[in-house]
Amino acid sequence: MIVRRFSLLWGALAGLGLTAFAEPPTEQAVLTQAPQVPPAIARRHPAVVQVRLETREKEGLIMNGFEEGTRYRFWTFNGQVPGPMIRVREGDTIELTLTNPKESTMDHNIDLHAVTGPGGGAKITLAKPGEEKVARFKALNPGLFVYHCAAPPVTEHIANGMYGMILVEPARGMAKVDREYYVMQSEFYTKAEFGAEGLQSFDPDKAAAERPTYIVFNGRVGALLGEGALKAKTGETVRVYFGDGGPNLVSSWHIIGEIFDRLWPEGALASPPLQSVQTTLVPAGGSVVVEFKTQVPGDYTLVDHSIFRIEKGALGSLHVDGPADPEVYQSVK
Repeated sequence: MIVRRFSLLWGALAGLGLTAFAEPPTEQAVLTQAPQVPPAIARRHPAVVQVRLETREKEGLIMNGFEEGTRYRFWTFNGQVPGPMIRVREGDTIELTLTNPKESTMDHNIDLHAVTGPGGGAKITLAKPGEEKVARFKALNPGLFVYHCAAPPVTEHIANGMYGMILVEPARGMAKVDREYYVMQSEFYTKAEFGAEGLQSFDPDKAAAERPTYIVFNGRVGALLGEGALKAKTGETVRVYFGDGGPNLVSSWHIIGEIFDRLWPEGALASPPLQSVQTTLVPAGGSVVVEFKTQVPGDYTLVDHSIFRIEKGALGSLHVDGPADPEVYQSVK
């Protein structure tokens, strides 16, 4: 309540031009695990947004199997692959606390593509096992940006799962939509072939040759299938924040049976959107924001349209419930 009152007071002072020497209000960032997205920002003034991230090295499933499944020792932010989604506003100050537990085997840091400054913050956030670093960044540019670990060797840190996305909303805010989702594509390189069960190890030779074993959405094969499928109802507008963590491949991202009504290439929210787009190229370390209205019920497949990547796991689903619309789609015979 105190924070909210201070925020309202600060907003009133801003309207009078009396905030030049005042510290803006402070708030805790709401961080979400993919495919969930933090709530839209209602305030119309800058704030200091506190973000807490912990680097964790942990074992998890990359693919379900008949017995123990395919497991991998991921390097993560907050135990998640991809890392949590961060949402701030243009003009905010991000106060980021990065903790590297003493149990870690590696140094870790964070390079946020939204940050203006050397290394995107990597140098000033480098934390050895058992260390904690705190840094401040100004969110100068609106857009959807990738972040990742950039500690040496940066290639291995990204390949093992250390990436996520940060959304910097334009100062004017964003149009309200019915549903928002966070999806990130990436690759994993293992010594054993696709589907081998048990704990798998990283293969640096495959990674250097850009021959991934797995190409996945949201960290594992099948993350967006079955119970994990994205969901909507007919007549709703869906916005997807899509990123490519790489570390190597460009994505030809496509939703079978849908057309992107509005699309912001490279996540550039300061630019007007493209309209009626079928497939979009998303570079490694890049992003895109798309919106579309659902009109026909059914299951819509998310793919990388470099189509053989489906066989390596690049497959997801959007399930749409609601009444049929024969004027748009029907079987005639």
